[in-house]
Amino acid sequence: MNGPRIEITPPDLRPYREGNSGIPYVWSFDSGRAGPHVGINALIHGNELSGAWALVRLLELGLRPQCGRLSLSFANIDAFSRFDAADPTASRFVEEDMNRLWRPELLDGPATTVELRRARELLPHFRALDFLLDLHSMQTASAPLLLCGLTPKARRFARRMGYPAVVVADAGHPGGVRLIDYGAFGAPRKKPVAVLLEAGQHWARSSIDVALAGCLHFLRATAVLDPELAMRLAPTRAGGRQRFIEVTHAVTVRRGPFLFKDGFRGLEVIDRAGTTIATDGGEPVRTPYDRCVLVMPSRRLAPGLTAVRLGREVPPPRI
Repeated sequence: MNGPRIEITPPDLRPYREGNSGIPYVWSFDSGRAGPHVGINALIHGNELSGAWALVRLLELGLRPQCGRLSLSFANIDAFSRFDAADPTASRFVEEDMNRLWRPELLDGPATTVELRRARELLPHFRALDFLLDLHSMQTASAPLLLCGLTPKARRFARRMGYPAVVVADAGHPGGVRLIDYGAFGAPRKKPVAVLLEAGQHWARSSIDVALAGCLHFLRATAVLDPELAMRLAPTRAGGRQRFIEVTHAVTVRRGPFLFKDGFRGLEVIDRAGTTIATDGGEPVRTPYDRCVLVMPSRRLAPGLTAVRLGREVPPPRI
């Protein structure tokens, strides 16, 4: 197979099938004390294995909240169960991308895809959360990213979380709504808050370490984990200052073929406005301003899909 090296295998999720919440593969632990309901989710995309491994590690550690409630969920089990190292991208989803369908007209509509059925099953769980960390990974070996959407509350929380070092504020994809932008998550009021961790390349062993560190920093930021335990499990924060990148353009493939001018991996800074970074059906795709940052250039370049997001560095929010 040509492509990235497969360094990790899928974890065995059979022990977690029943859950303890009334929803398969959803585990929830109540401290018995007042506090927020905090959730960590993995496997919105069935081939993104690092998040599943991170949740398995948390379950094996027997972590319990010191206040409030902690819930851990595995989302697209049907896609995950089809993972094949010989064709690892094929199990991203079964019928449709599960991270593009979080809008009422789809969730309340007549369609009955595999992903919609599971999303509807998970809705009561997600609606009950005060804080959500959604675990993902990337096609390229780019530095880890924390995506926070466009709300000030999520930007402030991302800064409080302090990990990883790069935060991306963006509106998502033209093709549909992400889980972190669903309903009240994307509303301007104080709660609930949702962020998305891109832990590195899909099948790199290091992506598991990043996902687990992200979970522990998230739990520390929500204050549901005992501070001493949190410090032992995640003793360090990202080195240096946090960078906040605000996305201004999502470049969608119009006609194709879409060809990048270089082997971009993500977070490259293009100094001059008007620089050609790709062609789409022979037409140039140019940077809109100086110091333009390329965010998550894609290898899935069919018409209608996001090829790359363009952004610029902005000052971090106050907390």
